[in-house]
Amino acid sequence: MKYDFDLICIGLGPAGMAVSIMGAEMGLKVCGIEKNKIGGECMNVGCIPSKSLLRIAKYRHASAKLKEMGLSDGTLQEIKSPFAKINQYLDYVSEKKTLKMFDKVELILGKGEASFIDSHTVKVGKRKVTARKIFVATGTEPLIPPIKGMKDIDILTNQNVFKLLKIPESMTIIGGGAIGCEMAQAFSRLGTKCSIVHMDDFLIPGGNDKEIGGLLEKIFKKEDIKVYNSKKIIEVKNEDGKIALYTEDGICLKSEKLLVAAGRKIVLEALKLENAGVKYGKNGVEVDNKYRTSVKHIYAVGDCNGGMLFSHAAMHQGMFAIMNAVSPFAFFNYKNYVIPWTVFSDPQVSFVGTSEKELKKRGIKYKTNMTKYENYGAAIAENVSEGYVKVFANALGRVYGVVIVGDGSGEMINEWALVIQKKIRLHSVMFLAHSFPTMGFLTKRVAEGWMMEKMNSSLIQNLCKFFYRIM
Repeated sequence: MKYDFDLICIGLGPAGMAVSIMGAEMGLKVCGIEKNKIGGECMNVGCIPSKSLLRIAKYRHASAKLKEMGLSDGTLQEIKSPFAKINQYLDYVSEKKTLKMFDKVELILGKGEASFIDSHTVKVGKRKVTARKIFVATGTEPLIPPIKGMKDIDILTNQNVFKLLKIPESMTIIGGGAIGCEMAQAFSRLGTKCSIVHMDDFLIPGGNDKEIGGLLEKIFKKEDIKVYNSKKIIEVKNEDGKIALYTEDGICLKSEKLLVAAGRKIVLEALKLENAGVKYGKNGVEVDNKYRTSVKHIYAVGDCNGGMLFSHAAMHQGMFAIMNAVSPFAFFNYKNYVIPWTVFSDPQVSFVGTSEKELKKRGIKYKTNMTKYENYGAAIAENVSEGYVKVFANALGRVYGVVIVGDGSGEMINEWALVIQKKIRLHSVMFLAHSFPTMGFLTKRVAEGWMMEKMNSSLIQNLCKFFYRIM
């Protein structure tokens, strides 16, 4: 059978971009389909605009800090609505940068939902296209919890929060994960009175680290962000010109806006996967270690397969899937690779590898090695002394997991991902020269601490003294 394309990719978020652009560079004839904008949720209504908002909020917060420290007696300037500027940045990135990457890809943009006719044919609007292999990369959308009255409220999610015309006076946020924490701090620093209410016992529950949740809560308290943990929401409604949120234990929070950041959901119905014979369920499209579905020439990458719901994980999957698809010899198994992740609060919180809770559950022997920002001169001098580097490793220096709370942790965590992935021991980390006085030098410090503890052994000390004296 003759096909229109070698490859069709449905969805051009992080995973679909990796598949389409790499496939085209490999010489394949590629068709990319996207119902909204190239870049998906991440670039248009997620990670990228949220980081822009956080940066603007940080500037305002820094001005307030200078005033607090007596280094400025100027009046803190009110920030006008930042959203128009953020969307200017996004338009520039999309039109001037991203589109150029698709020069070799035939694009079908904004023509509606794609759906399968059969296992090699996809329909978009009135057009039908065929391909030898098809990649599904349709991502996820915000999960709206089934709370009484929610359908009657004009809620905010990541999909529309960056379209606001002004900074709201007050905001209640449902969800204490990454999005909830980032948006609470950003809007609070821009002048919004913010509250977080969620069902989990502590903030950032995905990190399985109650200590981090407690630390962030302490910092949020200083910034006048209210946090309500372990709360079941029973109703939301419009009341007295505000949105009122009620919890099971009698708390009522009233605010101008309600932001829902309660997780993501996979939406697959429009694809009509059953027409192609592809198996899927409530947890996403079923895939094997090569990202192949039950129909081996159809792949599912990114959030739609229910794996780790991170943009960079989706990119990783897209890269591996296309490489597996073009090579009969290579086999890139995602289980062999670690995925670091970061919450861009202030201070940043980053994770990689196995959590301490999981290590205990599995009965793996480890020791916690930690160094604190407050003991590092550069951190003190830069007024970023809140935080720590915490490494879980065995007696021989094999690293299982790392948590970093502090300035620059999102950059620092990548080195630890390589350490875990390549099974590099702590002594090798110590022997690597790190640029000083960067925050990344704390990585070397924690490895030095591990080594210095080894030197406390009387046997090691006696051997050192013996060889030193005879050399």
